[in-house]
Amino acid sequence: MKSKLLAIAFMFISALCIAQNVEINGKVTEAASGDPLPGVSVVVKSSTTATVTDLDGNFSISVPVGSILEFSSIGYTPFQKIVTATETITVSLEASVESLEELVVIGYGSQRKKEVTGAVSTIGSETLDQLRPVKIEQALQGTVSGVNVTSTSGSPGAGLSIRIRGIATNGDANPVVIIDGYQGELGLLNASDIESITVLKDAQAAIYGTIGANGVILVTTKKGRKNQKPEVSYNVFTGFQETTRKLPTLNATEYAALLNESYANGGQPIPFPNLSGLGTGTNWQDQVFQNDAPITSQDITFSGGADKISYSVGGSRVEQEGIVGGNKANFLRNTARISLTADLTDRLRMNGNVIYTQFDRASLSENVLGSVLFNTLNVSPVLTPYNETGDFTLVPSDTGFGTEIINPLAQMANTYNAYNFKKINGTFGLDYKIIDGLTITSRIGFNSSTDRGKTFGKQVNYGGKIYDVQRSSVTQSASNFNDYTYDLFATYAKTFAENHNVTATAGMTVFKTYGQNVTATGFDVPYNSWEYADISLANGLSDSKTNSSYTYDDRRLSYFGRIQYDYKGRYLLSGMLRRDMSTKFGPGNSVAYFPSVTAGWVMSDESFFGGGEDSNDKGIISFAKLRASYGELGSDLIGSNTYRSLLSGEATYVFNGQLVNGVATGTVVNPNVKWEVAKKFDVGADIYFFNDKLSLVADYFIDTRDDLLIPNIPVSGIIGIGAPGASAPTVNAGSVRNSGFELALGYKTDIIEGMQLDANYNVTFLKNEVTAVNNGTGYYPGGTFGLSEQPSRMEVGQPMGYFYGYQMDGIFQNQAEVDAAPSQAGLGGTGAHPGDIRFKDVNGDGIITPDDKTNIGDPIPNATMGLNVTLRYKGFDLTAYAFASLGNDMVRAYERNVPNGNRLNYVLGRWTGEGTSNTIPIQTVGANNNTLFSSYYVEDASYCRIQNLQLGYSINPNWLGNVVTQTRIYVAVNNLYTFTKYRGYDPSASSGAPIGSGIDYGFYPVPRTFMVGANIKF
Repeated sequence: MKSKLLAIAFMFISALCIAQNVEINGKVTEAASGDPLPGVSVVVKSSTTATVTDLDGNFSISVPVGSILEFSSIGYTPFQKIVTATETITVSLEASVESLEELVVIGYGSQRKKEVTGAVSTIGSETLDQLRPVKIEQALQGTVSGVNVTSTSGSPGAGLSIRIRGIATNGDANPVVIIDGYQGELGLLNASDIESITVLKDAQAAIYGTIGANGVILVTTKKGRKNQKPEVSYNVFTGFQETTRKLPTLNATEYAALLNESYANGGQPIPFPNLSGLGTGTNWQDQVFQNDAPITSQDITFSGGADKISYSVGGSRVEQEGIVGGNKANFLRNTARISLTADLTDRLRMNGNVIYTQFDRASLSENVLGSVLFNTLNVSPVLTPYNETGDFTLVPSDTGFGTEIINPLAQMANTYNAYNFKKINGTFGLDYKIIDGLTITSRIGFNSSTDRGKTFGKQVNYGGKIYDVQRSSVTQSASNFNDYTYDLFATYAKTFAENHNVTATAGMTVFKTYGQNVTATGFDVPYNSWEYADISLANGLSDSKTNSSYTYDDRRLSYFGRIQYDYKGRYLLSGMLRRDMSTKFGPGNSVAYFPSVTAGWVMSDESFFGGGEDSNDKGIISFAKLRASYGELGSDLIGSNTYRSLLSGEATYVFNGQLVNGVATGTVVNPNVKWEVAKKFDVGADIYFFNDKLSLVADYFIDTRDDLLIPNIPVSGIIGIGAPGASAPTVNAGSVRNSGFELALGYKTDIIEGMQLDANYNVTFLKNEVTAVNNGTGYYPGGTFGLSEQPSRMEVGQPMGYFYGYQMDGIFQNQAEVDAAPSQAGLGGTGAHPGDIRFKDVNGDGIITPDDKTNIGDPIPNATMGLNVTLRYKGFDLTAYAFASLGNDMVRAYERNVPNGNRLNYVLGRWTGEGTSNTIPIQTVGANNNTLFSSYYVEDASYCRIQNLQLGYSINPNWLGNVVTQTRIYVAVNNLYTFTKYRGYDPSASSGAPIGSGIDYGFYPVPRTFMVGANIKF
């Protein structure tokens, strides 16, 4: 009996011991920044005991020994800790960008990532912090599958082109950017002001109707947080820039020797009888490029909040000089931003966000015949930059040099221009909660900008060149652009019968854009000086028209609706419909409807998959979702008033026996122009493995664009289409099909204790094909090569903007090969000779004619991919970003085919006799067909670029006292190195035009930038 009583007493005491509570005090912080995290849920697993962290991230809870504490917050990876005794702990939560509970902005609302049924990609502020882009578009390159970003120039402030899932139009192919609900401009934003960027790539964007065909980019700016202590964030970096490469041009001795050979082969006297003493001569690239062009950036943000209000106020400044021209190509941008959210009542919330942007920019002539780099590559190395008197050396104006090549240093010195831009934009909104689940949103977004431009044409003599300016002039322009968007919509969310969840959104949008411009030119600037270059002082008379102006006013009225349904979050369905009415189109085509449907199935929640949705044992695959979408979207990115006749042309009339300048009708109108329509189909899968450590997102898509607007339809000239300012009509006559496959992989894990790895890879395969050009010819040309050839085409059965020319078939090695080959005599009035390029007889008719031109290249890459890797160990972090483009071609148009122009040193491998070369033709000043556009001038421009390499260190906040909560210092290199076989400056550059991109006249290269910076929070 005693033994039983002792046993019972022992069990009772043991139970008391097990049930004994201990006190756990601590603090929860964000792992990346060290900031305290308020509102984190701290729960005792399998119980109702819980608490949340306060404003400083602190918590206190009493729990039984042996229990498990769970720490969780939306957007962060949950953390668990087993309680063994009373203690004070610090918990750091890792941001979880792949969290399935993360909210994703989808347009007029948001969804949990788990429930999204469209092809949607998101990048967060952490990525922007790592890349530190001057232009936000740069952050999308290599980080988002299906998105390709190309630079039109590497000069400070130059624009970038964004293409989502290929080029589907011959017009404006840029996606629309929505900033906090209103249409805006991505490139003007400061990176530190952005919380997230979401890219809608498929029918999910149909809620935007007529503006969504090219894809939609949704930007959410940073807001303050409620119950957040005041915080100051300061980011700064400074550095210098240099060119990534200089092209290997011939030195003076090589140049003179090759020129002697070229003249001798042409049967003419050699220009350099004595080569001794020439040496290396002038390396004009060393003269033009600046190797230490400075760049600085700094921004500061104040944020915080109370129970019913939150705020964020910030400003930034970026200064950048060009690697060509120094202060002749510079950029200065200032921004200021204020964001405010306030709960006016328990049901009414107000929010506002205003951004002011101002920038100044000066620029040089770029990527055209006669640009600074074009002249740099073609001017003779025998010439010196300055003559004996210290003036700029004149390039001779004779048949050897032509009238196009000038001294690039003189060209930069005589370039004067200035551009100033100011813009204020933002949004104000009210959210009113009528009943639980039903909210009405009313908001207005606006953009208002002004710009001022001035260009001074100095009276200058380059020695008989086409660039000679006989009379000085100044051209000034002033513009004002405005738009506003008013949205009114209601959102109703309700759960029926426990498991049926419905969210309905319906509303309307009013959009108006209007503006005006005036441009005037004055002649004979006093003292031929930039200081006096003002239209009020340039009073010289001119016979030509010296001023112009335009105005526009376009409006759009839209109604939209969307229903989202899911059963247990497992079966997902969404339907959308938008009706748009636009003033850009005539009365018969002003209204269009854009429907779409998306669906998804979360297979991992099925019982057969791994225990059902409530099971903690998901096996290898922790989450799996299939999704599909189809929808129609539109594009109205065309000019105003295309359906009605305007007096926009120029004409000269005779009145009373005198000629009088007047106006005439411009473009021949087509009253039946209508929207371009994009039909988007997508099937995809989102799969997570090993408790979400490994993620896989895969999509197959087909994007068909119909009713493309083809300009200059061939019509009779009798109606006056050849007059100044007039042109042939535009009709809906084209169609393009893009199809492809996207794959994105992400992996997160702890390699060893204290070391985390975060790696992401994405790849996009794309096929582009023009399926219709119903303009009577079957093609539409574009681009320029040399002085007159149009090397690019939009043509049925070919990729958009492919290169159309002669196919090189080797080099003629002897006269017997010339005699046996199809004759080239009809191409330019001369036959072929040994050493000349052999052209392929494509049609097999035994003679080389323009009918033998064919597809010789494609500027659209077959595949693009990105790889981003981040390693963190204790306070250190190392990040690397890389991007690759495969299969894109580029036209080498920066070499001017004049006898005495300089060349790249690859010509040293030229044909000099039978068997010496089968790839590079003979060098001769004699007549030949080698300068015709052919595959000889087309190169593979595939490349792989290390875009960013950054090493940072976060100083322990305890070392700095209680004031500084985060200090991170870093060193970084942007555009570190590019692996490519392309001979030009930059294989990633493009004019951005759908027809005519990939033609290189000497692209201003994107600079390599070395930076040192700091991120500090107080």
